Amino acid sequence: MLIIALRTPPAQLAPHPTITPVSCPKSPSDRPVTCRTYRQAMADIFDAYALADAWDEMFERPGEVRTAYEPVLAALQPMEPAELRFRADQMARAFTDRGVTYAFAGEERPWPLDLVPRVLDALEWDLIQRGVSQRVRALEAYLADAYGPCRAFEDGVVPWRLLLNSGHFHRAAHGVEPPGGVRIHVAGIDLVRDEAGDFRVLEDNVRVPSGVSYVIENRRAMTRIFPSLFAEQHVLPVDGYGQRLLAALRAAAPDGVGDPRVVVLTPGPNNAAYFEHALLARLMGVQLVEGHDLVCRGNRVWMRTTRGEMPVHVVYRRLDDDFLDPLHFRPDSVIGCPGIMNAAQAGNITLANAVGNGIADDKLLYTYVPDLIRYYLAEEPVIPNVESFRPEEPGQLEAVLDQLHQLVVKPVDGAGGQGIVIGPHADKATLDRVRKDVIADPRGWIAQRPVALSTSPTLSGDRMAPRHIDLRPFAVNDGSDVWVLPGGLTRVALQEGNLIVNSSQGGGSKDTWVLADGPTGGPRPEEPSTVPDVVPRQLGPDGERLVSQEGAQQQ
Repeated sequence: MLIIALRTPPAQLAPHPTITPVSCPKSPSDRPVTCRTYRQAMADIFDAYALADAWDEMFERPGEVRTAYEPVLAALQPMEPAELRFRADQMARAFTDRGVTYAFAGEERPWPLDLVPRVLDALEWDLIQRGVSQRVRALEAYLADAYGPCRAFEDGVVPWRLLLNSGHFHRAAHGVEPPGGVRIHVAGIDLVRDEAGDFRVLEDNVRVPSGVSYVIENRRAMTRIFPSLFAEQHVLPVDGYGQRLLAALRAAAPDGVGDPRVVVLTPGPNNAAYFEHALLARLMGVQLVEGHDLVCRGNRVWMRTTRGEMPVHVVYRRLDDDFLDPLHFRPDSVIGCPGIMNAAQAGNITLANAVGNGIADDKLLYTYVPDLIRYYLAEEPVIPNVESFRPEEPGQLEAVLDQLHQLVVKPVDGAGGQGIVIGPHADKATLDRVRKDVIADPRGWIAQRPVALSTSPTLSGDRMAPRHIDLRPFAVNDGSDVWVLPGGLTRVALQEGNLIVNSSQGGGSKDTWVLADGPTGGPRPEEPSTVPDVVPRQLGPDGERLVSQEGAQQQ
């Protein structure tokens, strides 16, 4: 994920504003370095630690640790660099043994978890929880409106072209009324912290958000590798996610179903997120299925098992809209289930998340979400946006083109850092190419200014160094409440000065701690044994064995 921000609201954008990028001094070798160095009360491993020109999550100023991190620093102080490296290697081996890996540069690698956790106190988490919940409720209202009466478009809150030109608007979803009105059963809202320490929303992910399995696995690993770190910290547990998700999915069952059967639909073992699909099915105690394990007949969905066909009422799908149903979307898809969209339109099955949610992931819509919060909820945004330019609007296109070398431009439908051009780091040929692309399709791009995204101490070789991070909290919506998992996925850019935190781009992660309110009491972190080993479930909830086939296609 690329972390970028602007300082001037789009509505106030001057035709040719002057932009001064944030930068730090450079070393004699012309490499970027941090701007201040710790010299007081530091552990040996922190002796060379330098504060970047950004908000540091662990240290308030040189030599002064933030209160929430005091036990973490106390636990790390006695350790030599060799011991930390040994524990990091232990953790990597454990991840490899459990199959917690990711693909990078054509190589399967153990999931990169840094040893220093990211700690959020109760007040910070309260803000995040309220902000994420508010965001999900506003996007729910927008999706219901966009696939229904379209009041926000009639009232001019958002332009019609935003909906009609979206590649993720599906007419097959129009008029479908999901049980309880829930289209966003699971959301992942990406947050960053700016130079002042304020949280801002970077992106909304309400199609098929992934990464929660790493939140659970990170906690499991940390409790085993660093049990002493939890001794004096009252960290809220993350092991309740499976139960919360299952309850929300069961609540989303069609009307009149007393004991709904829930399944997790995966593209298959070749999918990059298959580990997560298997883990969630195991945690919920439901069947993990592929498209060929399901059959539609009479606008109802059935699961093939050795005991015959079993009715299915809720499908937690982990494949994109385009591959879900070849009768409605891509006809060449072999990983979906023909007719499943007809069953959803007939109200006989619930698809979670709903088809068509991609219009709320559109990065151009993102710039309108604060207005949507005011329009639908009559509230001010709890967490503000990262400010962005809209090249499609008159006046802003010229300003963006004049300053491409100082801006970051992003495709509105991009993911994983793909297609992003960082103006200050781009050569002339790249800038000329993106200039032509923006002129040809202004609707397909937004522009943003770089921001000094917050940093956290990260083990780099045998020392600690500041690395940029973001946060993806996960929210579960059961129709009556939006619950936010206490923690989330903190992603870290492992290269010095890098702002790209995606694992697919070489990024790593940190365990995210949310501290209980007060010095005593509060839930304790889960014991490692409460998180089961991940083996794809072979028996269904009623004891039936799944009839499966091999040769799954990769999405």
